[in-house]
Amino acid sequence: MTSVIKVTLVAVLAALAAGCTALRLAYDNADTWILFRVNSYLDLDARSSEELVERVDEFFAWHRRNALPHYARISDEAAKRVARGLSREDLLWGYDSMVAHARQSLHVAAERIAPLLDRLTPQQVAHMEKQFADDNRKFAREYLRGTEAERRKRRAQRLEERLEDWVGNLSAGQLQKVVQFSARSQLYDELRDRDRKRMQAELLDMIRKREAHKRLPGWASHWERGRDPAHLAASERYRHEYADLLLELDKTFSAEQRSRAEAHLRRYAEDFRILARRAGAP
Repeated sequence: MTSVIKVTLVAVLAALAAGCTALRLAYDNADTWILFRVNSYLDLDARSSEELVERVDEFFAWHRRNALPHYARISDEAAKRVARGLSREDLLWGYDSMVAHARQSLHVAAERIAPLLDRLTPQQVAHMEKQFADDNRKFAREYLRGTEAERRKRRAQRLEERLEDWVGNLSAGQLQKVVQFSARSQLYDELRDRDRKRMQAELLDMIRKREAHKRLPGWASHWERGRDPAHLAASERYRHEYADLLLELDKTFSAEQRSRAEAHLRRYAEDFRILARRAGAP
């Protein structure tokens, strides 16, 4: 359930790569998407579905007024930093900024949805548990399937696509750096898989005890609490190594690649402002 909320917020950022019109379209339809996704987990009746619509509308009204203006400012600042060339401090600033706003949004979203979760029937909780099992099988197919070499190759391909969304086609030398990074950086998907299942179990436990209204906001906004120390260490190491890769690549970006990334960020900042103004945000 928390993963649905989290993915919904991240989906806005993922839509950035598709361009400004796609971003506005994605955000304008995010409430419909999250309603479909949440209802697929909860199997709600008609009355509860109406309540869910109200609670999702409340969340997005808050998000447009409070979060989107911050996203616009972050995008503007990021464009300036990309234009002058990235530093490690820039990457740390970007990561910390997005995590801070994600925590706030998840806390608010959890406050809105928790009362509904505390009224789920045993049958609905069992339905949620089944959906979690389906999600875990999909995760295993995407991240755990195949030999180590195959998994590293798939990771390199995902990284290549993500980077080219921002800067356009990578050169042969840049692609080689991506492949080399994926070849040497630790695969820790098994740790991620165990952590997903831990969080699913914790969520199901609080719902069965009807304690979501008390526990869910803090739990959702501090998702790393209770995480295996090995997973924390691996995640931190990967983040630092990925930052090293980005800094290496930044030194090789052409003027065209840098300009493309900067232009994307400036368009996204304007899109966020347009979306926020629709909700009456300053």
